[in-house]
Amino acid sequence: MAMEENTPVEVLTDPAHKEVSDELAQKYLMFLSDGLDFGVKASYVVEIITNHTITTLPMTPDFIKGIINLRGQIIPIIDIRTKMGKMEGETTNYSCIIVFDIHSIMLGVYVDTVSQVVDIDESKISPPSPHNRQELVNGMVSMPDGKTILILDCEKLVDSEASMMM
Repeated sequence: MAMEENTPVEVLTDPAHKEVSDELAQKYLMFLSDGLDFGVKASYVVEIITNHTITTLPMTPDFIKGIINLRGQIIPIIDIRTKMGKMEGETTNYSCIIVFDIHSIMLGVYVDTVSQVVDIDESKISPPSPHNRQELVNGMVSMPDGKTILILDCEKLVDSEASMMM
């Protein structure tokens, strides 16, 4: 059995992003999946878990990686790569589960790596392109370092997961 290592979300606010006005700024956790940079509101994040055993379930969609027992609570785990139509990635030392609490629904998302927490001015978030077929992305923002961050729509993630589990 693998050892469980829980890593609390640390605020690693990048000083390069300090030009954000306080009233419009929200903290976002940045993570990487299949070479794409994603951001999610830090207020949804409960914790980040590494080295946790995932129990697979029969007869579930490919993107449902399985479930974990986190301190007595059963949490479904979604592989964000396969949910977005990509091939399943290799597990590395940086792969982890981000546990979200979205309106009292606990959900884990398996990602390649977590990078940092940054302040993002929400007025700078653009809606996704009409040609973007990613129903789980509700916006994009360009960062001062030139990266484009895709904003994960946690509400739709919960809705899609709930409809598949029924």
